[in-house]
Parts: sequence; structure tokens; C-alpha cells
Amino acid sequence: MRRRPRLAVAFCAIMLFMMTGCGDKAELTEFGFVQAVAVDLTREGKIALTTHFYNPTGGGETNAAVKQGQRGLNIRTEADTAFEAVRDIPIHFGRKAKWDHMRVILIGEEVAKSQSLGEVLDYFSRDHEPRATVLVLLTKGTAADYLNVDPFIEYTIGQQLRKIEESGSLYSAKTTKIPLLDLAIQLKSEAGVAVIPYVYSNDARKELTVAGIAMLKEGKLTGSTLTPGNTQYLLMLTDRYESGVIEFPCSGESKENGKESLEVVSLKTSVKPVIVNDTLEIRVRTKITGSVAELRCSSLDTKEKTKQFEDHIKKTVESGMRNMIAVLQKRKLDALGIGDQVFRKNPQLWRRWKPDWGERFADSRFVIEIEVNVLNTGMTVGNPFSK
Repeated sequence: MRRRPRLAVAFCAIMLFMMTGCGDKAELTEFGFVQAVAVDLTREGKIALTTHFYNPTGGGETNAAVKQGQRGLNIRTEADTAFEAVRDIPIHFGRKAKWDHMRVILIGEEVAKSQSLGEVLDYFSRDHEPRATVLVLLTKGTAADYLNVDPFIEYTIGQQLRKIEESGSLYSAKTTKIPLLDLAIQLKSEAGVAVIPYVYSNDARKELTVAGIAMLKEGKLTGSTLTPGNTQYLLMLTDRYESGVIEFPCSGESKENGKESLEVVSLKTSVKPVIVNDTLEIRVRTKITGSVAELRCSSLDTKEKTKQFEDHIKKTVESGMRNMIAVLQKRKLDALGIGDQVFRKNPQLWRRWKPDWGERFADSRFVIEIEVNVLNTGMTVGNPFSK
């Protein structure tokens, strides 16, 4: 009976020797934690990497005298490749860059015009530290300049930009949220068209705005960016619309009274290509559910008037969608993923259509069906507050 305790003690001793030790441990002081990175080009065509680090010594949370901007600091390195620029950070900073807490990647406009973003972002998608959920933005002008702006409320400008993009996508529908993984998938799409949020600055007030979308063809920037107004209709067509506001003019004799608005609670869109006799018809069906946000000229005190109100919103949305489609067809850019659907449905046909897909997409006919349901008026009566 005495052998059992001895065996137990021996087993525990063996397990203690087998436990991992701290021989290869790394101290926190060996790393600099990256919050954001800006990618630009030098005059010689090299990669100019501006890495924005979190500065833990910038002052405590209770120290109101310390500016929030002191929580971040920038290190600039230049090299022929992104990886070499990353490995040069310690010779300036004294710490190795740690990428798994990075919030955003900023791509300068000149980079996107001259190089494929697939090549520019290769290191960040290949290395094991950067997460696939990091958000990517295209900047107006030099990307590094945006890392010198002080954040409003967040500790670093990297976190501030991430929150602006997330909140703008969720509440206004004037931009979208594109993680690194989603962008990589778009760049590999059959049509080769990808979209990326656009950030610009008001130099007078040093405020950053994330609004509008830039479109890429084969990884490079094509033409001007979409306006925030057009962006919301592109999000509708691609079923990426989360919530927002639809504005529409007063109808009938009340047109001079301005505009009214509907708060979108849910919006679902299906886009289906139909192939008939080697021609393409694209059918779009959208269902919108929302609540009245502002009334200036309409009265919704009867079912008939509510139905007219819903029909008026449908016409406004359809007009906006058709304007957005016209922009895409003029640029011959399939940002709706129609080519991917054709490829999945009929790979043999797609191989024949792919070489001139831009022209075929531009000549396609769109059939749009929209359903609008107004849930409530926000008040006990469906009349404008001024009446």
C-alpha cells in the first residue's frame, strides 16, 4: 500500500521537469506595439514606411494635462521592400515592432496609382503577427501625414481612425469597413475589382474624415473616388448596407418644403445574373424596412398616404441605384461581384466572357425591384410636427 504514494510523488516530479520554462521569454520592454502603419513611396520609388507606436509613458489616464496625442509616436524607415523597412525599425527605435495589435493600414494615393496593392500588402498578409481583421484605408495625399494628427478621444490616431471607419460604416453608410482579409479576397475576384474606404483631411481644422470609396482594378486605383452619396447606393447593391438615413425630396405640390428622411432599420439586397441567348440581364431585389426620421410635408394618417409615401421612397432609391450603376458601367468596373456569380454558375461560359467582361458588364441590362416598409412614424400621429 505504501508504493502508491511513492509512485504519485515520482509522477509529479517527472511532470515538473517536463513543464515549459522561461528560457525563451521576451520582456515587454523589448517590443514596440504598433497601432498603425502608413505606406508611401519615396522619390526614388522605395517603400517609405511610417510606423505609429503606442507610447505607454505618455501620461496616466487621470493626468488631464497630458495630451492624448503623446500616447503615439512615429518611426519612419525606407527600403526596397516592406520587410526590410520593418527590420530597420530597431536601428531607429531600439525595439522590435509588434504587429498583432495594429488597428489600421494607411495606403498613400500615389502608391495605389503606381503599384498593385496585392504587392504592397504582401508582407502584412504573409507575416504571422498582423491580424486579418486589421482595417485598410486609402488616403488622399501622403499617408504618413495622417499619423501626425492628434486623436479626439482615443489614445492613438490609429485607434481613432479604426473607430471612425467602424462607426461610419455602421451608422451613416457613407463608407464601409474593409478588413485585410476581405480586401485580399476582392483583389482575387474574377473581375479583379476591389473597393477600399477613403480618408481625407480638412487642413484648416486638422480633422480626419472617412467617407466615400476608392475603386481598384487589378489592384491599382482607377479614376476618382465615389462620393459619400454614391457610396451608400453601392453598399445597397452589394448588400453591405448596415444602417443609415435615406433622404428624399418632398413630393407633389410640397416640393419647395425641402427633404424628408427615413431611418433604415434593415436593408437586404439580392443580385442575380440571368443569361439568355448569350446576353446578360442582372436582376436586383431590395427590401428596405425603416422608421420615419423627419416629416416636413407628408402626412401618414391613412393607409393610402402611407403607401404613396413608401412608393416615393422606392423611386428615390431606384434613381440612386441606377445612377450608381451608370457610374460603374461607364468605368467598366464590376464592383457588384457579377463576374464571380457567372463563374460559379457556368465556368466554361465565364472563360469565354472574361477577356471582354468590362464591355459586357457595361452593356448589361439591370432590372430593379424595391420594396419599402415603414414601421412607424416616431409619433402617435403621422403628421409633420409643424402642422
